[in-house]
Amino acid sequence: MENQATRQGPVHADNDRSLSTNHTLFQYLFAQVDKLVSALKLHIGLDDTDSPEGGCTTYLAARLIEPLMDMGAKFIGYPTLLRLNPNTPWKTRGNAGMCLRMEIDDSKYDAVREKVRKLIEEYGEFQCDNTNPGAVFLQGDVPEEVKEYALRVVRSIVDKKDALALLNKYNIDFIEYKNGRGIIGALAAIGGTPEEDFTYELLTYRVPENWGTERQVDQDSIIEMDKALQDCTFNNVDEKGKPLITPRGPDPVLYGVRGENPKAVYDAMCMIKPLEPIERWMICRTNQGTDQHFSEPIKINELVAYNPAIVEGTVDSVPETIEGGHVFFKLKDETGVVTCAAYEPTGSFREIIRQLRPGDKVTTYSGVSLHENEYTLNLEKLEINDTAPEYQLVKPKCPKCGGSTESMGRDQGLRCKKCGYRGVELVEEEVPIERRLSPGIYLPDKGAHRHLTKPYERYGREKTLLVEV
Repeated sequence: MENQATRQGPVHADNDRSLSTNHTLFQYLFAQVDKLVSALKLHIGLDDTDSPEGGCTTYLAARLIEPLMDMGAKFIGYPTLLRLNPNTPWKTRGNAGMCLRMEIDDSKYDAVREKVRKLIEEYGEFQCDNTNPGAVFLQGDVPEEVKEYALRVVRSIVDKKDALALLNKYNIDFIEYKNGRGIIGALAAIGGTPEEDFTYELLTYRVPENWGTERQVDQDSIIEMDKALQDCTFNNVDEKGKPLITPRGPDPVLYGVRGENPKAVYDAMCMIKPLEPIERWMICRTNQGTDQHFSEPIKINELVAYNPAIVEGTVDSVPETIEGGHVFFKLKDETGVVTCAAYEPTGSFREIIRQLRPGDKVTTYSGVSLHENEYTLNLEKLEINDTAPEYQLVKPKCPKCGGSTESMGRDQGLRCKKCGYRGVELVEEEVPIERRLSPGIYLPDKGAHRHLTKPYERYGREKTLLVEV
């Protein structure tokens, strides 16, 4: 008899296949099931079905699992949730593509394609100008060129023509809607097999009648879960103990827990107490929390708008705080000067920025924005490599009576306040100040982390798993 956990896979729906008490779900990868007689290896990539007003590409993928299983699909591993370039100006919300990988009888291909089309048209947020859904169907093994393409989509702005070139070259089937930009991320999700580092996320989904209402989850249970699983999950609560796992928008997600392995996120779900019904849940393998969007350092004159960038340089100005609490400073290297920004939501991170001084050697990790033809580095992380000495000017004591001295005016020297002594030796002296800023890596407060930002607790947890897809 087929094991129920093997049958269900990394998704749970509130139906007769309920696995709410099955604690071994995470142990099953679908590659372990028997091979089909005329199996077709199929990768389905999805992207750009949501909008700021609702929808969710991960939810659409979760809704696909059961009908595909009913068609006989045998899933390969966990669904891939690939976070793409977070600086893309036309992104809707989290800018993620999804991929489901399976083996299925080749006679079912047309039925699979039709089901994907129907679900996109049912759940896609077509009323939004920036929502342009796409689905890609790749048969067989993923070409290396598609994997390389996926990394480019995570690290830069990629044109639709680049995706079309690969789709045509490898004769890959796809569906596009409106301007079809969704095929960029859909193909990237197929190629997105994080091997240098990866994490997992368990997503729970609300029943449709609750979409758009305030989420109901017991906050104390989230805090307790975080305490119990802090060695294998991350970014559950912020520095003040406020839960971070529940999104704020009208999308179907109730909460999402990120962790180092499937067991960790499954155990987290078992500890969290929802105060409203959960329709279904799904575990994904993802590049979240890995810093995958950052590549090698570049020079200031190589900056490209809307790309992530690592820039090594020297602080060239005293940081300035403007109205709203945003902090700016200048960074220079041998090729130019650029403005760096730490915005108000980054919280205590700005206190680190305010301590920078000209001459400090730093490495900035940022997204490149463009305003009035000038670049700004929106800081996501700062590494302080070396701090420059800092001095303050100190007026000397009177050599005659020991009294304090004062300035007599610009370029007129000093005199003793007590006895009136004046002398050429009475000049302000530079005295070194102890810097409170130490070399190291500094991050914004957790609530300001992007999905791809690697939090402090993940340093040293990086992993590698070579996966043949």
